[in-house]
Amino acid sequence: MQPRAILEAGFFEEKDLVCFFPVRGPAFTSLKIGMGHRLDAQASGVLVLGVGRGRRLLTDMYNAHLTKDYTVHGLLGKATDDFCEDGRLVEKTTYDHVTREKLERILSLIQGSHQKALVMYSNVDLQTQEAYEMAVSGVLRPMNKSPMLVTGIRCLQFAPPEFLLEVQCMHETQKQLRRLVHEIGLELKSTAVCTQVRRTRDGFFTLDDALLRTQWDLPSIQDAIQSAAPRVAAELENNLRPGLGTQ
Repeated sequence: MQPRAILEAGFFEEKDLVCFFPVRGPAFTSLKIGMGHRLDAQASGVLVLGVGRGRRLLTDMYNAHLTKDYTVHGLLGKATDDFCEDGRLVEKTTYDHVTREKLERILSLIQGSHQKALVMYSNVDLQTQEAYEMAVSGVLRPMNKSPMLVTGIRCLQFAPPEFLLEVQCMHETQKQLRRLVHEIGLELKSTAVCTQVRRTRDGFFTLDDALLRTQWDLPSIQDAIQSAAPRVAAELENNLRPGLGTQ
């Protein structure tokens, strides 16, 4: 009988090569790791990984169309080719006329237009009571792929030329969030670049669940997986119920 490969769960069958007497040295188990919603090199924050069988749950998270939260820092007065502060400068403008009230008015318009788009991509009839309750409770989800959808946006700090936004969205990339800052600058009759993008929540994972670099060791990772497992199962069951806009 040919020896069988290492089991995914990390246990070895009796006929495995590592149990063969002439084989010496420490035994290792290969683990496959999958990445959830990605962060680019210029962003920071919560990044969900799936280890072993946990990789399958990443697909469930994707199909649940969960929202994510970001803090986005902006800087008024200049525009660059990649919407980042350190990009190639293409324009400088004044910003003395920009007030917090004007910024919040633009943010309200952005959220309103994206809310209409969310309803369209959700394929629900808002004339029904069930659909109305879903919209009010914030559980509307797009049925399939869609452009970036902003479900919430507000100004946390405003100290010109700097401002800080909190953005709740789905189907986004970090570059699209930087472009959003650029477009906000244009709507304010000025310009703006993004100085920082940080993800503070990915679905039901928050900064409190994140492991610092000093915690990247086996015991800490095992504890994190065991702690999150019941909550992950419950949240996915709730978010993947029929009628919530899943695929």
